[in-house]
Amino acid sequence: MASLPLLRLSLHPSPKTLKPPTSSLRSPPFLLPLKSTAKISPPPPKPLSSRPRPTISMSYNPTPASDRLISAASYFLPFFNGVQYGRFLFAQYPSLGLLFEPIFPIMSLYRSIPYASFVAFFALYLGVVRNSVFSRYVRFNSMQAVVLDVLLAIPLLLQRILSPSRGLGFRILMLGYNAIFVFVVACFLYSIVFCILGRTPYLPIVASAADRQL
Repeated sequence: MASLPLLRLSLHPSPKTLKPPTSSLRSPPFLLPLKSTAKISPPPPKPLSSRPRPTISMSYNPTPASDRLISAASYFLPFFNGVQYGRFLFAQYPSLGLLFEPIFPIMSLYRSIPYASFVAFFALYLGVVRNSVFSRYVRFNSMQAVVLDVLLAIPLLLQRILSPSRGLGFRILMLGYNAIFVFVVACFLYSIVFCILGRTPYLPIVASAADRQL
């Protein structure tokens, strides 16, 4: 009878002697991560001739020489009519008259023609400014010359109305004439240079009025 308990003990081993089952299966070799041994080279660069080149569009529209010549010639009208405002400066500085001596024969010829100033004014206004055949560049410069010539007539009207002959009024007249002469010469030189270069001169006060007329 004593052998029965021993037999039972031998049939049921202790938990210390039990070992967890170990899987003897290993992953097959075809499931292992594959490494590529082939070298992949980058695509060869495209030649410069086949590459798309950026297109740069440049618009260059030079002013024709005829437009420059007509525009520059239109400013002689206010210049010839404005030289008379420099009589006080010519009398005070005789050397200044030597600079304008080459154009004095042309001015004397211009003034010898009866109503030359009025003919030139209407010819420039009606023949060029109001003529759509000419470009806007020519018409704008001609309109500036016309407006400047009209403004130069205002001081002469004031002189005939007030007619100051001495004192403070005459001194103000001299200063006004000198300032007008310097302004006319500066506008003339500035406009001539810009017209030769094919650029548009913008005279102060005159440009806005000329642009509104066009």
